[in-house]
Amino acid sequence: MKTRITLLIAALLMVTNFGFAQQDEECMLNLTLMNDYVKSKKYDEAYEPWMKVRNKCPKFNIAIYKYGEKILDHKIDNSAGEEKLAFIEDYNTLLDAANVNYESKYSKGEIEEQKALLKYENQKALGLTDMQIFESFDNVFKNYKSDFTSTKGLYVYFTKTVDLFKAEKFEIQKVFDKYDDVNDQLEDLNDQYSKSLNKLIEKETAGTALTKNEGKYKKYYGQKLEANDKISGSLDAYIGELANCENLIPLYKKDFEMNKSNGAWLKRAVSKMYNKECTDDPLYIELVKAYDQADPSADTKYFVSTVLRKEGKTAEADRYLKESYDMQTDPIKKARMAKKTANDFKRRGSYGSARTYYREALKLNPSDGTPHLYIATMYAKSANNCGDNAFNKRAVFWYAAQEARKAGQVDPRLKGTAAKTAASYEGNAPTKAEIFSENMAGKTINIGCWIGGSVKVPQL
Repeated sequence: MKTRITLLIAALLMVTNFGFAQQDEECMLNLTLMNDYVKSKKYDEAYEPWMKVRNKCPKFNIAIYKYGEKILDHKIDNSAGEEKLAFIEDYNTLLDAANVNYESKYSKGEIEEQKALLKYENQKALGLTDMQIFESFDNVFKNYKSDFTSTKGLYVYFTKTVDLFKAEKFEIQKVFDKYDDVNDQLEDLNDQYSKSLNKLIEKETAGTALTKNEGKYKKYYGQKLEANDKISGSLDAYIGELANCENLIPLYKKDFEMNKSNGAWLKRAVSKMYNKECTDDPLYIELVKAYDQADPSADTKYFVSTVLRKEGKTAEADRYLKESYDMQTDPIKKARMAKKTANDFKRRGSYGSARTYYREALKLNPSDGTPHLYIATMYAKSANNCGDNAFNKRAVFWYAAQEARKAGQVDPRLKGTAAKTAASYEGNAPTKAEIFSENMAGKTINIGCWIGGSVKVPQL
């Protein structure tokens, strides 16, 4: 299947070592032919030798299934009618056989996830309803949650929920519940990918070169994080105006009494109210208090701090904020909380405090470069207040550009964004003509104000 990622496919296809004491020559020949054709993307030519080795020696090599997916993907894409349906049915048969013969590589949950994706990708040809597609993914989520890792699958799972709500098949609460389910799953997956990626980054930072295999995994984790980040934004766009205060407040008011001791429900309600900026409503305060009483945690202390701040109790709010941060022990979750705390300070114009927390986030999760971009933004916004003359004030933009570029250096996902942001800041810095007229080429400017640090003026 196109969406399937196989990191070690080449290693799995070493035709000189099939793991059998006595190898069938015919099966070896057909596997070799299949391998050569697939590598050349000649999937039609690969079909016949693949079928021969698959039927005669189903346990001969895992490549029968890895490459079989590619071959059947091609056949499905290039067929129609009954022929297409036959290839789809055969794909399901192949997946079941993979689970039987290579269970360690093809778990039941992964098989069910792939089958759900196959149904979605061929929904029209199979004549399936949106409810049937939803139920396929719902089966995976409820019974094989740890195997539900497909970014595309999670997106489809949620969007079908919204579509079914619009078709009056689901209540709006179902949409919000599924939104939270999918976001929680994405967050858990990102935690796993980030921790694995950080170990590789730490190894590189220590001066030890990654092995070829580790290099592949580093790229893989980065790609998964990037895909999941994009999907998170897409979920917000798809839910659109449904998740607004006008819908959320009456819904949570209606269900509050029966859920005021339910920590999981309260967490989702408070988070949604906070993220959708419904915090001015008295219900938000009630929800936060109930959440902190039902299930006190780092999260609840954070939300209590937001209530105290709205009441003008800044010192008390800051104490709760620090308590919240100190209570969190998991490095990725702590990094996420550091960013959230930094964002709060940034919104209030407390740039020095914001930078402190952004830098904490960078230490805790070095594979996430977004704090560098946020710090660069604060530098750029402060340019007019940092410097004793016009030239020195605009020199701050060089400093901001340097910070922005760091984002792309530590986080491959941000290379393009970091480069564009840095270029934009450099466009606001002094021109070559101004550098010449001020005789500043190569000189160092101490920035001062809350920023501190210094920047070297470019040579002409």
